[in-house]
Amino acid sequence: MKNMADRLQILSRERIVEELNKMLLTRQPSMAFELLEETGLLKEFLPELSRLKGVETVDGKGHKENFTHTLQVLDNVVRFEEEEGREPNLWLHWAALLHDIGKPASKRYVPGQGWTFHGHEVVGARMVPAIFQKLKMPLNEKMKYVQKLVNLHLRPIALVDDEVTDSAVRRLLFDAGEDIDDLMLLCNADITSKNPAKVARLRHNFDEVKAKMAEVEAKDEIRNWKNPITGEYIMEVFGLEPCNTIGQLKEMIKNAVLDGEIPYTFEAADAFLRAKAAEMGLKAHD
Repeated sequence: MKNMADRLQILSRERIVEELNKMLLTRQPSMAFELLEETGLLKEFLPELSRLKGVETVDGKGHKENFTHTLQVLDNVVRFEEEEGREPNLWLHWAALLHDIGKPASKRYVPGQGWTFHGHEVVGARMVPAIFQKLKMPLNEKMKYVQKLVNLHLRPIALVDDEVTDSAVRRLLFDAGEDIDDLMLLCNADITSKNPAKVARLRHNFDEVKAKMAEVEAKDEIRNWKNPITGEYIMEVFGLEPCNTIGQLKEMIKNAVLDGEIPYTFEAADAFLRAKAAEMGLKAHD
């Protein structure tokens, strides 16, 4: 397999992806990807994943071995799906496989602090369309779903570490939308450590975040959030033609709701709209 690795170039990307998808849907996909890496096959079609392998050390400080971590997260996703009685979700598995793909490009060593991968989720999300295009995978909602989960995969973990506020939870629910349950499963799978006590602590805190999300969701229904005020309503009330001001006012209303400044009702949003419009020198025509 090692000697013939470059022969993969004669295969179509579609054929390779077909086999990759089968591997991703097995009960322990890590075995397949470890073999692909060991034989040199992986770098022939997914070098971005191969670059996660290895540990760099400076001043005696190394970082997590991100290739092994990624495969552990992938296996965790499969296990959690099975434990929750879910059908295997191929695109969630792709999100797990690519969730840390931006780490090599964002890796920095900070003296006195150690290794950082600041912004790797943003870098990784930007890489997803190019990877899908190169492999001739769909560039539709499936790609956007994977890109969204890669981009958001740190958000729930950040809530675990910080005080869980209603505002932070609302924004997470708003940004994740109908994919919030898949995102939470991925983030739970991303909790890996050789220290069992640390894993137990993080998972306990993670359960608290989930409970807070259920509380906010039941109260505000943010997952299916729609702005109480439409652009058409703003134009009608203030006699405006289509313009940037309408978008600015709608954004103010959205942020006020998500930050808990006003209730998620039409009446509260309308009063807020009129107050902000008055500050901008707009007069209501009704």
